Amino acid sequence: MQTTNAHWWFVGPALFLMVVILLMPIAIAGALSFTSYSLGNPGAEFVGLENYEKIFTRSTYEKMFGATFRYVFVVVPLSVGLGLGAALLINSTRRFGDLYKTIYFLPVMAALIAMAIVWEFAFHPTIGIVNSTLERGCGSFLEAWSWYATGCERGFPLWLTDRDYAIWTVAFIGVWQGFGFNMVLYLAGLTSVPRELYHAAEMDGAETAWDRFRLVTWPMLGPTTVFVVTISFIRSFQVFDTVEAFYPQGGGPSKSVYVMMFAIYEKAIQQNLMGIGAAITVVFLGFVMFLTLMQRWLVERRVHYT
Repeated sequence: MQTTNAHWWFVGPALFLMVVILLMPIAIAGALSFTSYSLGNPGAEFVGLENYEKIFTRSTYEKMFGATFRYVFVVVPLSVGLGLGAALLINSTRRFGDLYKTIYFLPVMAALIAMAIVWEFAFHPTIGIVNSTLERGCGSFLEAWSWYATGCERGFPLWLTDRDYAIWTVAFIGVWQGFGFNMVLYLAGLTSVPRELYHAAEMDGAETAWDRFRLVTWPMLGPTTVFVVTISFIRSFQVFDTVEAFYPQGGGPSKSVYVMMFAIYEKAIQQNLMGIGAAITVVFLGFVMFLTLMQRWLVERRVHYT
């Protein structure tokens, strides 16, 4: 039987684009990470692992990892939990369901740069609605909380400019923006749960809503949860626009909001240190690759209802 090479004419363009658009930039970033290259220089000096040594030994990059992981491990569980809760509430609501979907999804559609201006006014220490609302609670039972009593006595925090609160304030905005997106994914997962399983669970003694959620809904949402958690991790690692909007001159007070994407932008674009910027990019890609492999591992373990 005569064979031809006609199939290469069909898959060749796709392979070419995959190599040029996806693999080649990663390979170039990996190669640059071992150099001290800067844009405009005729050549690049090979420095070996020096850039990676800086990333894992200097205090600035220690703050970068600290800020990034604080942000990620606050935003991911809260945005996933709130997204699931909102999806369950909307799924059980027979009236105004579409209205609630629109309201919860509005932060996803809003331009965060524009909303950052609104949040900047909201968190303003003197004219912001957050501190003025907290001050109205002074003199009430809320002062039994020592943190609240201290705020009433000495003034409430400067949320965006205090190094102890800045990363948590940015994380709060990340949760506000991200949970609506997770809600939509969970709503799509809930529509695929067969109603017969709930009837069967009731016949087996699952009379309360919690029993039906524990025995049917949560196991059936296993693949959706794996996808939502993975996407949330990747989106959280990619946080940049909020930090750039609030702290364009640096990573916040005492580098407390110095996340990885901002570090890449600062080193590679603002300071023209392409080598160290490429090294941070490779480390960032390593985290994303690890999360992707974790997702594949969980899927292979059949995160499905059996």
